[in-house]
Order: sequence, then C-alpha cells, then structure tokens
Amino acid sequence: MNAVYAQDEYGRPVIILREQAKKSRISGIEAQKAHILAAKTVANILKTSLGPRGLDKILISPDGNITITNDGATILNQMEVDHQIAKLLVQLSKSQDDEIGDGTTGVVVLAGALLEQAEDLLNRGIHPIRISDGFERACNVAVAELDKIADEIPVSKAHTDILLRTAKTCLGSKIVSKCHDQFAKMAVDAVLSVADLDRKDVDFELIKVDGKVGGSLQDSQLVFGVVVDKDISHPQMPKVIKDAKIAILTCPFEPPKPKTKHKLDITSVEEYQNLQKYEKEKFEEMVRQVKDCGANLVICQWGFDDEANHLLLQNELPAVRWVGGPEIELIAIATNGRIVPRFEELSAAKLGKAGVVREVSFGTTKDRMLIIEECANTRAVTLFVRGGNKMIIDEAKRSLHDAICVVRNLVRDNRIVYGGGAAEIACSLAVSSAADSISNIEQYAMRGFANALDAIPLALSENSGLSPIETLADVKSRQATEKNSRLGIDCNLRGSNDMREQHVFDPLISKRSQFYLATQLVKMILKIDDVIMPGEAGQE
Repeated sequence: MNAVYAQDEYGRPVIILREQAKKSRISGIEAQKAHILAAKTVANILKTSLGPRGLDKILISPDGNITITNDGATILNQMEVDHQIAKLLVQLSKSQDDEIGDGTTGVVVLAGALLEQAEDLLNRGIHPIRISDGFERACNVAVAELDKIADEIPVSKAHTDILLRTAKTCLGSKIVSKCHDQFAKMAVDAVLSVADLDRKDVDFELIKVDGKVGGSLQDSQLVFGVVVDKDISHPQMPKVIKDAKIAILTCPFEPPKPKTKHKLDITSVEEYQNLQKYEKEKFEEMVRQVKDCGANLVICQWGFDDEANHLLLQNELPAVRWVGGPEIELIAIATNGRIVPRFEELSAAKLGKAGVVREVSFGTTKDRMLIIEECANTRAVTLFVRGGNKMIIDEAKRSLHDAICVVRNLVRDNRIVYGGGAAEIACSLAVSSAADSISNIEQYAMRGFANALDAIPLALSENSGLSPIETLADVKSRQATEKNSRLGIDCNLRGSNDMREQHVFDPLISKRSQFYLATQLVKMILKIDDVIMPGEAGQE
C-alpha cells in the first residue's frame, strides 16, 4: 500500500494521503483524454439531430414510457449518463435551455468539436492552460464577429414578419414542421400579447401550453384566455356562461369539522334528521354567500359531494371542482380575481371577470375542457395543442416552448444572425485570420477553435445528404471571396446558399450564448487532470 506519511512529536507515523487504487484513479494526460472521449461520445449522439434534416431519437424510460424528440436538452436529460464529464454536457445543454430556450443541440455539438480539437493539440504537446487561453481568445474574436455581422430588426405588433420567419427557422427541424407556419404565428402572437415592449420583457407566467389527444396538429389554436382540463360539475348546469363573475375558492363546499379528532354517535332517527338539517343549512348558507357577492360561476380547488352539487344546480350556480393549484393561480391572474380561502371573506371586489366561460367536448369521447376567454387581464394566453397521440403532443409542446423562447429572445435583443452554419463559417474565417497575427503558441489553439466552428456546417451538410467537406469548402471560399457572411448550407435544397433569401434567421443572443457556454465548459474540462473516486482508498 502506497501512502504519504508524516510523524508526530513522538515519532509515530501519521498517514497524510493514502494513494488511490489504480482502478479508481487516473491522472495527467490520460485523465484529460478519457474526459474528452466521454464528452465526444455524447456530442456524437446529438450530432445527427442537428438541423432541419436532423434525425429524431426515441427514448424509452425504465417504466416503458416512450419519448420521440430531436430536442437536445430533452435527449440528454432523459439519457442514463454515468460518466462525470458526460454529466457536465447534460448540464451545459440544460443551461442553454434555461437561459435561452433554443440551440441546445448546437451548443453540445460545438463543445464536442472543441474537445476534439483540444485532443489533437494535447497530442502535439501543447499545455492545457495554453489551449484554454487560446480558446477564450478565439471565442472573444468570434463573438465580436457575430456582433459585426448581426442585423437589427424591428420588433413590434405591426412588424411581425421577421419574428415569424425566425420562429419558423426554429420549428423547421421539429416534428411539427409540416404546419410550422401556423405554430410560428401562434408563438409570435402569444409572446407579443404578454410582452412589455418598452421594458423588453416577457412574462412567461402568463403563457400556458396545454394539450389534448385527438384531432390533428392543424386543430391547435391560440386561446386568449385560460384552458382548464376540467368540466362543469353537473351535466344540467349551463355549458356557456357569458359575462362571468367568478368566485375562486380554496375552501370546500362541506360543513365545518372540528379541528381535533372527533367521533359522533347517532342513536336515533331524530338525531340523524337534525344532522341532515344542519348540513343542509350550512350548504345553503355557503351558496347564499356566493350568490350575495354577485358570482355566477364557482371554481373550487376542492371537491363537493352530490348533495352540494344538486343544491348548486337548484340555485342556478354553475361550478367547477377539483381545479389544481397552478390552474387556480393562472385563472386568478387572468381574470384579475382574488383567491378566497373562506366563504366569509367573499366580496364583489374579489371576483374574477371574464367575457365568456364555455365547456367544449372532443370527438366521440367524454373528454371535456373549460375555456375562459375575454379575461379582465387580456395578456394571459394559452397555446392549446391537438395531436393524434400523446408523443406528438409532447413534442409539439417542446417545439412551441423553443419557438416562444426564440421570439422572447428577439424582444430582449432584436438582432439576428443568419442560420444554416453561415454565422459559424463567418466566425471561423475571422478567428483564422486573427490567429495569423498572433506570435505565440495560442495561435494553434485559435486555429483549432476555427476548425471546431466548422463542425456545425459539416454536420448540417451531412444530415442533409450532401457531401460535407466539398459543400463546406465551396461555401467557405465563397464567403471569403464575396465578403458575404449570409452564405450557409442549403439544407432544404432550394438552390440558394444565401440564408437571407431563404429566411433562415437565428437570434444573436442564442448564438453568443452557445459560443460562451461551450468555451467555458471546455476550459473547465481541460483543467481537470485527476479523477479521485472517494471511498476506495488503499485498495491495490
């Protein structure tokens, strides 16, 4: 057993560090190569999902649930990843998803390409710190080039053309691409209806994405209000309530119970009748309190029994029961109502207001949902998705999330760059040119960064069935000679490499985030030269 010893004042040995067993510890260049291999493996899984012609992945959970998607964050999140460095790539994709919402596949592919270039540089004997410094320098050059080639677009409710085209670019690689015009319009209208354009802020709390199996994707719609997966509690209650004044309750329609444990013995018919009379009086009092405040619809977080339901019907007071906490909060926000915890606190000022509340049914099934429209707070919207099965609806929801994030990013920063790998090729040329003016060893790392940027257009070409190297060489030479940073890969085979003509746009904020996050992760991995597994010290 190898260990590092010291001696105390009496000459007795004290173990300072016990060497780890060889099977649980690797260090130096071998550790760095092992990390790079793990990260490259994960990146290569995602590479085939990049772009409008990218392929989808099917993910099967331990309990047999199936997910079909090409969303990078979803794929990595549901993969069983054990390696510590591979988990860092999962976190990288999640960071991009949380901060930007789009570009989750591209950021992982770029990180994998950077690590591949780093491995070549390590094999040539360049120190990891010099590689890290070179990558950071190259990243700054690339981001400066992005700022230079970016175009500013108008963002307002009157100018939605480029917003729609950017949303369509995002949806072009998804399962919903066959109706991406409709989904892009839904996403743009949803974001602009809740956006504060003066403050450049979008409140995502006011946008709800809901879905129901049945129909086709074309039946999806944007509801200017709230959709709740509940129905009116009694079949004979009215299904449409106009000029609704809504009492939003978190207290149940039932007689009050003692707070302590209780037991009630009924020994005669009279006692039973008295109890029944007491309960009925309490129910009638609750209904009267609701009616007195002017409400003509009750939305209750808890359930109520058939007696209370019948009493509500007799008093012509429609009700909805078992509405969950998040829905209750969203209804309160949308209708400008207050959530009321006790019947005694009900008042006209606390009622939510909506133009119409209607129950809709679907197909031949008994599925029904409640739609609350023309709300007092007109900014609350719901993206209501229909589809043939649950997998399509789940993927459509993820696609819409990406699209509304893209539009949100353009509200925050209204600059765009051109997709199809055009921005990466322009940055690659800029970094290569900057590397020629560097006199120290970091120029090799900068050229490696430029080569890594080429991995995105190479993957787009390969996934589109084109000859990757030949296509990249052609577009790259044309960008350099024509000084046209809009030239990219013609993934949809439309006969033009000009991404402005093809209306392929990416938000600048998304591309900058990809470059920064990928570079920072690679720098972190390159600085790890030792892996020590706890709990296995002293094993030979």
